[in-house]
Amino acid sequence: MARSGDRIGVSTGSCSAAAAKAALLVLAGLEVPECTDIPLPDGQRLVIPLDRAFCENGEGVAEVIKDAGTDPDVTHGARIRARIRYLPEEKEEVVHIRGGSGVGRVTQPGLPVPPGEAAINPDPRRQISEAALEAMRETGSTVAVQVVLEVDRGRELAKKTMNPRLGIVEGISILGTRGTVIPFSKESYRETIRMGLDVARSRGLKEIALSTGGRSERLLSDYLPRMPLHGFVQIADFFAFSLEQAAERDFSMIYLSAFFGKLIKMAQGHHYTHAKVSRIDFSLLSNWCLQAGVDSRLADSVSRANTARHALEILRESPQSKRLVAETCRRAGEQAAAFAGQGQDIIYYVFDFDGELMYRSG
Repeated sequence: MARSGDRIGVSTGSCSAAAAKAALLVLAGLEVPECTDIPLPDGQRLVIPLDRAFCENGEGVAEVIKDAGTDPDVTHGARIRARIRYLPEEKEEVVHIRGGSGVGRVTQPGLPVPPGEAAINPDPRRQISEAALEAMRETGSTVAVQVVLEVDRGRELAKKTMNPRLGIVEGISILGTRGTVIPFSKESYRETIRMGLDVARSRGLKEIALSTGGRSERLLSDYLPRMPLHGFVQIADFFAFSLEQAAERDFSMIYLSAFFGKLIKMAQGHHYTHAKVSRIDFSLLSNWCLQAGVDSRLADSVSRANTARHALEILRESPQSKRLVAETCRRAGEQAAAFAGQGQDIIYYVFDFDGELMYRSG
């Protein structure tokens, strides 16, 4: 659910569907309204503004500017274009959908779209087809049509997405399981994690490297130089979910890279480690300090720490700090193993806030 003040956006799939429907209407000589009414994958409807629609070289062309709402989406503001033409040799109401300039092409297995095809996922593909069929019925068309989707600057935008490591080249993906974009959608990020794991597994990897973000991934990659790029998956705050998903795909070795703050939350059993949802229990951390042999004065200071960074600064004075990190890592490993189940070796790489390796388990 979107938070108060957030504005729900529109998926690339919905933008493509609106452009395709409008392009067919203009090709048929009908007046195209300022907005296009399209079906959503869940059966509801959505009205999307058009930027422009016109005929060119025997094709209907329509363009939509993607509005991602308040979601931090790199495709916000992207110009998505549909070019549509009749296929009079095919006497059936069929919609053929292709990817043009700026739309990615799948090159590796493990994704919802097979290698060699345009990176247009099944749900938006159905949505685009349904929107075009609506326009065909409205215009009385009785022959097949071909829709070619284009995204201005799609190649450039794709560099800022997960596409390169997923084996998607030449542009962005056309996505959208629901047609709208909920700001900071957890489900969207879960799907990104699933896709990353699927690609790694489909390419024969039995080991997977999970990290809580881009920086911890870069640090981990220095210690795993033989791990290919598609073997790294950023899990953000989805600790339990990612371990469960990795176990389902039968990865026998799981490397997990985290900074000290995230490690504490993992050790304390938080399924989801975002700061707005899970808090570090500094009293519990203080007890762990005592158990590790940390001086009681420092342990008491840890109980009153403001942040994990603050706690780590306090602990630097103790000769037992490494033992504490090792014990915290052991507890985090137990939590990870509980989420993953049996059969996986889990190795932690723990970094301090300056990027130095503090501890490696196993």
